[in-house]
Amino acid sequence: MSKKIIWYKVLADKNDLPEGRVMTVTAGRTGICLTHHKGKYSALDNRCPHQKGPLGEGSIENGMLRCPWHGWDFCPHGGNSDDYDDGLKTFDLKIEGNTIFVGVEENPPHQTTITDIMVETMINWGVTSVFGMVGHSNLGLADAIRRQEVKGNLKFIGIRHEGAAAFAASAYGKLTGKPAACFAIAGPGATNMFTGLWDAKVDRSPILALTGQVATQVVGTGNFQEVDLVRAFSTVAEFNHRVEEKSKHAELMTLAIKNAILKRDVSHLTFPDDIQTINVAKDIKAQTSEGRLSPMTISPPKASFEKALKMLNKSERPIIIVGHGANFHMKEIVAFAEKINCPVMTTFKAKGQISDSHPLGCGVLGRSGTPVASWFMNESDLLIVIGASFSNHTGITPKKPTIQIDFDPLALSKFHKVDAAVWGEISVTMDLFKDYISLIINKVNQKYEISERWKIWRTEKEKRLLEDHDKGISSIAVFDTLNKTAPKNAIMCVDVGNNAYSFGRYYESKENNTFLMSGYLGSIGFALPASIGAWAAVAKARPIIAVTGDGGLCQYLAEITTLVKYQIPVKVIVLNNNELGKISKEQRAGEFDVWATDLINPNFAAYAESCGALGIEVTNKQQLESAMKQLFAHFGPALLEIKTDVSLI
Repeated sequence: MSKKIIWYKVLADKNDLPEGRVMTVTAGRTGICLTHHKGKYSALDNRCPHQKGPLGEGSIENGMLRCPWHGWDFCPHGGNSDDYDDGLKTFDLKIEGNTIFVGVEENPPHQTTITDIMVETMINWGVTSVFGMVGHSNLGLADAIRRQEVKGNLKFIGIRHEGAAAFAASAYGKLTGKPAACFAIAGPGATNMFTGLWDAKVDRSPILALTGQVATQVVGTGNFQEVDLVRAFSTVAEFNHRVEEKSKHAELMTLAIKNAILKRDVSHLTFPDDIQTINVAKDIKAQTSEGRLSPMTISPPKASFEKALKMLNKSERPIIIVGHGANFHMKEIVAFAEKINCPVMTTFKAKGQISDSHPLGCGVLGRSGTPVASWFMNESDLLIVIGASFSNHTGITPKKPTIQIDFDPLALSKFHKVDAAVWGEISVTMDLFKDYISLIINKVNQKYEISERWKIWRTEKEKRLLEDHDKGISSIAVFDTLNKTAPKNAIMCVDVGNNAYSFGRYYESKENNTFLMSGYLGSIGFALPASIGAWAAVAKARPIIAVTGDGGLCQYLAEITTLVKYQIPVKVIVLNNNELGKISKEQRAGEFDVWATDLINPNFAAYAESCGALGIEVTNKQQLESAMKQLFAHFGPALLEIKTDVSLI
């Protein structure tokens, strides 16, 4: 039975293809080399049989169609023409008026491929957001992702740099506790993702990396853009495999995602080009997560719990320090704190996990923190450290009796001995403490002291607001205004640098704020791509703000176009002081000369406008509040550029 021919309009006016010229057109999904030679129009297969060179980009020389890649010659009228049979496939062509139509056979029904099975398995496990860039070595995998997006099963966001894709996926994992995927070609596309993957790894954010690879038969031969990706990713990926024709494909994807979820780490799969489009047998099915994950609600060992409980009963002025590892357990932690009127402070990475307006909230501890938190740590007789890592940045003192609670046994006593190391799921453990604590009457009610320390700190902030060197707006004023105008349930993605220090110190978190940052890696450029990942996680449910400096924004400045392309309503606040101010400060502290930290920047507001976003520029403090209100009222993506004083942080 002959196949049905579908006719496609490929050229509106035949006169656009002069005598002796060729061009590439597309009929459906079929690439066509359209030729005009000796008054005759012909439609040929666009692929040279040598190395699939695009014949439509070639030329007619001495009556012959010449391939642009290697100079192979063909009759411009194709195979079985009146000239001679040169083996090029030809297609039916007709001209109606001046319009050229080409007829191609109807595409056969799609047959399920290896990548179809793996992408469907990925979706069944809940990975429904993919950030990446389509390229020549991942086209088969990209097509499988496209088919699922057409069905409404996943969201693909095409970014401008693969590093942004990895940061977006890392932020998605930090916000939700679930993995998203980042996606790249072989070679440079894959290696561009490394920084974002390391950010996810050290901050314990589950993430799935999918990379293309050169064809199987040329792996190891030094082929164009070949990098040994399994070996390259071995340092960053906890699960790391190359997909092969005989792999158990659904199981391989299942294990990749299971490792990412349970170990809160990086999983990587790389797909050779030829593997991606291989069809599978009809009985091969995608897997689901049903029956593949056990509950993680483990209770702590009896001995360590009882030791900690004894210390807790004995203490009079305990405090709680929470890290990002406690992010999904704050309800139980706060309930326990309220039972014993215990102050709660956070690491910088955990900022906002308890609101600064909560009667027990003491803000951030450490270099990016407030004197409220440090005062209570110094006055305490017991530290209860939950889901935190004891980093130098936070400065948790080792000189106080300490209970450490964590879901990861390797995190317990990681840097020094602690008095009671309690391994268990955090919510379960906090509920047990709440149920079993017996001595509450000996606890000092520190609520009044918390209120007084906040009054002292806010008075100090009011004094700092008066400082003005006539060299730009102070960061204190920026974040004081943000306190007044930011939506109460905003997700705030914070970059690295003095802007982040000032943000941690001066912005007072509201009840439903969430903060995302590059914690342990401390990677500049995080904020803007992270905001894209946050949007993928919450869509229109919550407003998203990216707070960055000029140095950080320029790392991934082109992603403003990504915001515009997908109409992602992120609000970017950039503190522009034309300097890597944090590095200048460190050079001075180290008694070095200040060198190579000055920056030449574009007009960021004008740049945003050129991309199609709203751009606002502020140069004096009196404009701040109205500008921020305008920013947050805008429906789509918008950027607020604030000219700031590098010394007023």
